[in-house]
Parts: sequence; C-alpha cells; structure tokens
Amino acid sequence: MTHPLLDLPALTPERFASIERGVADLLATRQDVVITQGEALLPLEACIRSGARPGSTALNVVTGPYGTTFGNWLRDCGASVVDLAVPFDTAVTAEQVARALAAHPEIDFVSLVHAEAATGNTNPVAEIGEAVRAHGALFMLDAVASVGAEPLLPDEWGVDLCVIGAQKAMGGPAGVSAVSVSERAWARFADNPAAPRRSYLSLLDWKERWIDGGRTALLHAPAQLEMLALEACLDRIAAEGLTSVTARHAAAAAATRAGAAELGAAPYVGRAAEAAPVATTLRVADASLVVAKALAAHPSVPLAAGGGALAREMVRVNHYGSAAALPVVSASLAALATALGADAAPALAAAESAWTAARG
Repeated sequence: MTHPLLDLPALTPERFASIERGVADLLATRQDVVITQGEALLPLEACIRSGARPGSTALNVVTGPYGTTFGNWLRDCGASVVDLAVPFDTAVTAEQVARALAAHPEIDFVSLVHAEAATGNTNPVAEIGEAVRAHGALFMLDAVASVGAEPLLPDEWGVDLCVIGAQKAMGGPAGVSAVSVSERAWARFADNPAAPRRSYLSLLDWKERWIDGGRTALLHAPAQLEMLALEACLDRIAAEGLTSVTARHAAAAAATRAGAAELGAAPYVGRAAEAAPVATTLRVADASLVVAKALAAHPSVPLAAGGGALAREMVRVNHYGSAAALPVVSASLAALATALGADAAPALAAAESAWTAARG
C-alpha cells in the first residue's frame, strides 16, 4: 500500500541546509540559522538555558502569558530576573524598556515576545532594539506569531536570538521551528558552563557538529514531514511575496476590527497600532458560551475563547495563514453575529470596506 506521507526518500544534509537558507532569506538575516525539530517552545527554552546562568540578570518583558513562562525558565537557570509587566491589552514601549535598563545596569539579557496571539497585542521591536543595543544586553525575541504577519528584521533591529515557528502566519505545522543566532549569542553560550550539551535543548551541539562541521552530517534523523512542510511554506511565501503576505494579514486584522465594531464587540487591545495582525481579540461577556454558540452554527471558523481567566471576557478571532482572507473573516463575523443575536449584514459590509481600503 502506498501513501503520500510514507516511504519518502531520506532528507539529505544538502536539502536541510537549503531549507535553512530559506529561513535566513525570510528573516533577511546573515546570522546562523538553526532549524529545531519541535514546536517553538523548544528553541525558546534552549535560548534561555544557553544564555542565562547564576550571576546574570535578565529583563523579562511580560505582555502576555509567554513572558511569564520565560521568567520562570530564567529563574530556574539561576538568573536574577527583572520583570517589566504591562497590561495585556497594551504594548510595552521603548521608553519603558530604556527606563528599566537604566535602573538596572547589571542587566545582560532581555527577553521579549513580538506579538502575543493569545492576547492580540504586538510590541515595537525596532525601537526596543535600539534601547537594548545601547545598553549592550543580549536580545532574545519570540517572533512565532509575527513572522509572515508583520515586518520582522532581526539583524536591523539588533536581535541576537530570533525564534520563529511555522504554525501561525506561515501557514505550516507546529512541529518545526527555527532560531537565528548572532555571533555574540554563540560566544555567550560557549562561555556558559551550564549551557545544554548533548541534549535536545543544545544549540551548541548544532553549532559545533553541524554548522562548524560544514553542514555535512545531521545530528539526528530530522522530522522529515515537518521539514518538507516548512520548505513548502517558504516556497508559498516566496511565490506570493512576503510584502503581500504581511499586507494580507494587516487587511484581515483591519476587516475584523471594523466588522466587530458593527457587532458591538469592543477590541481587547484598544489601539489599532498595538494590535497584532495574526489575531483580533474582542471583549465579549460570557466569551466561552458565545464561542460555543458560534462554533455550533459554523464549526469551521477560527474562533476561540481566551485562555484561563480571559475565557470569561475575551473572544479571539484568528486570521493567520490561509485564514487571513476576507471570506474567512466574513465567516467568523457571521458566526459571531449568530451567537450574539445580531444582524450580520452591517458587520460584513464594514469588513469588506476595511479590507478593500487596506488592500488598496
């Protein structure tokens, strides 16, 4: 019995390296890229465990749930942690980051999430990068929810560790991820006796045995299907054009906000400039019940209630990857209208108008 997902030829080191180059091109980076064989939490934890140690001090910016996770990992590594937390319905500012750095000159590591899909906010990384670069700290960025959805320029912004995943705007699987690593970051990892080695969390293993070895022998058998899917994502983005992909996500966000306003659903993130293009979060009473009603009427729409305590007050409209399209946004709004007992027509008209205006 043949099957398109089985009995595939082995993924060669040459093809693996080619996919790495595709990721580097996507990020416009000249730094080393390591493709990690797992969901993006793998390289995120690997970066922290390689870069943090007792005696180091980290500024951990918390604008959503992942920032909390990073702080826990940093403390587990023995680092002193300065948490800069802002309300989840806003973005952190470069001025806030600069003040925190000035108040703690010992900070040598900064962790930040670019866009929080869970809460729907996005942070001004370019401006924050200037402050971090002036201070001299190593800068780690979680760009899983921003890559492909909004501008992402790690080299230009002074990002030392930029982690991405394929499962959001890239439209791919969750089981593969990547990180770009600056020379400064490699030096810090090598100088850290606690950095993982001979471990699935080890980035240094990839540096020493794959990159420095000329990319001729892989460390282990790669996740072949996920690697092929990542390659397909890169090819599809290249065919559409990255600028067009990010513009499509921006249009989907604008259309969703406009349509939701007609339904009487206020945005969770009040300022549009601070709202992430991958997902629009809305303040809706009894959100879990509303989402359940919406999905009962329209099972395929990309709606979800907020996590944890936010399940009572937040509806998340996902519009990333192939869902960053007017028909999908319209279907989501129609489902919400059904659940709210509202007329969908004004919302659909507003969404189409906003989409058209955004697409020019």
